[in-house]
Amino acid sequence: MNVRRQHISGIAVAAATALGLGTLSACSSDSEAAGNTDKFDVVASFYPMAFLAEQIGGDHVNVTSLTEPGQEPHDLEISAQQTAQLQESDAVLYLKDLQPAVDKAVEQAEVKNKIDAATLTTLEDHGSVEHEHEGEEAAAEEPAEEEEHALDPHIWLDPVKYAEVAAGVAKSFEKADPDNAADYKKNAAALTKKLGDLDTAFTDGLKNTDSKVFFTNHAAFGYLAERYGLTMEAISGLDPESEPSPARIKELQEEARADGVTTVFYETLVSDKTAKTLAQDAGLKTDVLDPLEGITDKSKGDDYFQVMESNLTALKTALGAK
Repeated sequence: MNVRRQHISGIAVAAATALGLGTLSACSSDSEAAGNTDKFDVVASFYPMAFLAEQIGGDHVNVTSLTEPGQEPHDLEISAQQTAQLQESDAVLYLKDLQPAVDKAVEQAEVKNKIDAATLTTLEDHGSVEHEHEGEEAAAEEPAEEEEHALDPHIWLDPVKYAEVAAGVAKSFEKADPDNAADYKKNAAALTKKLGDLDTAFTDGLKNTDSKVFFTNHAAFGYLAERYGLTMEAISGLDPESEPSPARIKELQEEARADGVTTVFYETLVSDKTAKTLAQDAGLKTDVLDPLEGITDKSKGDDYFQVMESNLTALKTALGAK
């Protein structure tokens, strides 16, 4: 596994990144449209889940997101109106342990079909992986006993894992709404093919690069780095709002020189101040690498695939792809 970062506490998973939901053709934030429609009503917790529901469900689903554009998921408070959305829905699609308020609301809701994306693929703990530079000896230190590691929730940034989740969602839709099962299966197959093509594009595009190391604002790209043989250095942990220590900044400056890093990536939904300060002090460039936690007018694309393609272009440029 080629991911390196600071050790991450269990609390950080709950505080894992600012999420937002852009406009989807079949997705609504209107509570009146959330349930009791003539379609299969799905409440999704945030953008990556809503996108899956829309792509797989097609014309047969009515998708509502609990997370509005620009909202931080861990700060989301479920309103009485949103509780009603859940109660009236045919299914809820969420990622357990990412949004505590959503987890609690889903647990209490009398929804027959509760689809937890975390159970549809394998989540990994990236917190204990450290990097060694060439010529350095492995650190002898063992993590303190009280140190907690968190399972990384950013599975949607790995097209392969996202396809695994899509397959599980499709099966759940087919079982819950058998009248439209054939269409759900067909749509899921088309989505899986597109995700496979995206995986191939990343594999080919990042196969031969000058460097394999990239710096990000927060630790969202662990699965992507592991999938494509890269090494991610995160300024912060899973929480994009956490402030790095001076020692961490110094460490990153030294690693930038050692690893030939050219670029510090920042995001559209959180402050870019620390990333730009680090880049300025270390003489590096800056660019956007989008964790796809929501589509806004600042996103480099209108949907998951367009933004992921923009991410690939940014990585190829920063890493010196041949």
